[in-house]
Amino acid sequence: MGFILSRIQDTVQQYADVISKVSGVDVEVVDNNLFRVAGTGIYSGNISTDMSDEGYVYKHILKTGETKVIYCPGDDMLCRSCPSKTSCKEKIEISMPIEIEEEIIGVIGLVGSTEEQKTLVLQNEKLFLEFIKQISYFISAKVMEERNKEIFGSIIDTLDSVINYMDQGVVVIGDDNIIRSDNDSAKKHLGLSELVGKEITVRSTGDSINNIAEYKIEIEGKTIFAIGGMYSLGLKDKLYKNIFVFKDMKSFKTDIYEATSTHETFETKNIIGKSNETLSLINNIKKVAKSNSTVLITGESGTGKEMVATSIWRESDRKDQKFVAINCAAIPESLLESELFGYVKGAFSGADPKGRIGKFELANQGIIFLDEIGDMPIYLQTKLLRVLQEKNITRIGSNQVIPIDVKVIAATNTDLKEMMIKKKFREDLYYRLNVIPINIKPLRERPDDIVELVEHFIRKYVRLLNKTYSHIDSNTMNLLKNHYWKGNVRELENTIEFMVNMMEADGIINNRTLPVDFFEDMLSGNKTDIESATIIPLKELEKREIKKAAQVFGDSTEGKKLAANSLGISLATYYRRLEEIQKN
Repeated sequence: MGFILSRIQDTVQQYADVISKVSGVDVEVVDNNLFRVAGTGIYSGNISTDMSDEGYVYKHILKTGETKVIYCPGDDMLCRSCPSKTSCKEKIEISMPIEIEEEIIGVIGLVGSTEEQKTLVLQNEKLFLEFIKQISYFISAKVMEERNKEIFGSIIDTLDSVINYMDQGVVVIGDDNIIRSDNDSAKKHLGLSELVGKEITVRSTGDSINNIAEYKIEIEGKTIFAIGGMYSLGLKDKLYKNIFVFKDMKSFKTDIYEATSTHETFETKNIIGKSNETLSLINNIKKVAKSNSTVLITGESGTGKEMVATSIWRESDRKDQKFVAINCAAIPESLLESELFGYVKGAFSGADPKGRIGKFELANQGIIFLDEIGDMPIYLQTKLLRVLQEKNITRIGSNQVIPIDVKVIAATNTDLKEMMIKKKFREDLYYRLNVIPINIKPLRERPDDIVELVEHFIRKYVRLLNKTYSHIDSNTMNLLKNHYWKGNVRELENTIEFMVNMMEADGIINNRTLPVDFFEDMLSGNKTDIESATIIPLKELEKREIKKAAQVFGDSTEGKKLAANSLGISLATYYRRLEEIQKN
């Protein structure tokens, strides 16, 4: 009877797909001639192939009729003759015979190829064995064209027991679109406490994301979008026609978000500083957070624009929703549109064949942060403006219009008004984004924040680098307070990290721990009175430079030697000039 399974190959494949979906492992079915009738995952590309030169475990099952669990493929006695036993990629295997009237007509095999799959099988071994057993009976019944309701009922019962351990929703649907069976996840995804007996309509949207078909579900007056698969049970009984395995799009997007989100989250309580500028910034964040209007954050590089954006998120009514950030300058122009709006399977040459969810769709109900918005190409600015106006998007390669509810926060360190003059930034988009402007002052304009920031970063890196810290020299702190800080807070943090690394065993941070380029920046980065039209007497300039050298290198003997050397004078002359200045 071995050839019988091949005659119903499509049906057997559907059953293999159902088992794989429910169990989370790969499945293959062979007949009694070791001909692979069906397969999923790693076996899907080798269906209808002869396995007589391998399949040593299956040969044993066909001979003995016993169910076998191989916990260590390659090491088991049944694998001793297999030429691939030393390079076997399988981690666990369950093999069960398919029988008709005491004759074995084939074998069902569940194969886990990863440690995660092996753990899943071991945790649910008893349930899986029972489930496969019932599927085996089901296939036998189909081959003999018997519709044994009792057997089918036990399959559904077993299915219910197993799938309640999974996060996919599963419903069994009749020809009349009435739900006959479900699991707890299906109730959760559809937002209903009861499903059995309710009418459901499931239609494909034609889109495929991550290589999984998208469906539109209508039930109890609700419309829900989901990804999954619809499988025919192959029965003549119209009460049990299809099984639908799915996950609602919101849960699917949450999974993607949690797997890809890497941004650091800040709240207003994490913003360090006591300057009037910083206190005003915190106050403004709290004011604008409750609004759905777009926000444009401006400020030099390193001032903390993403910190402000995440603080707005955490203070807003959307704090429990997603915060999705995208750096418009970090993504090639040719890919930015697909990153923002997503695309479906086969949308364009070179695209991921699985399709992809776009950032706007991923951020639905939450906040999208468009960093470095000034680097967005002009053609894409037009599409972004349309999205902001119409509140919907369309994936590339799709005709489906998707409504979105997203609060937009944009940020830039460039002068967008200047770009507008040069026709590099759309004026209408600028005014659409700049509804609520927030400007972050550079660090040099809020020196009152520097002491707190320095102390914060010292604590941070002392802990991370496992250092013993005593104190920071007051002269060094003054240097940090009066520095120009072209790179703002980011530069300050990098400097403190360097200084903590260079700190001696005494735990004191002083001028000797400062990086070399810090002093170079002091000479080149700070504006001096020389840049003005006022002429300063040489005597006054000499006095200022000696004071600066004393401040930079300190009062120690070694520091005075360094100061004299930096001024190009002898140590004796330095002592004499310093004494004259102190007397005056």
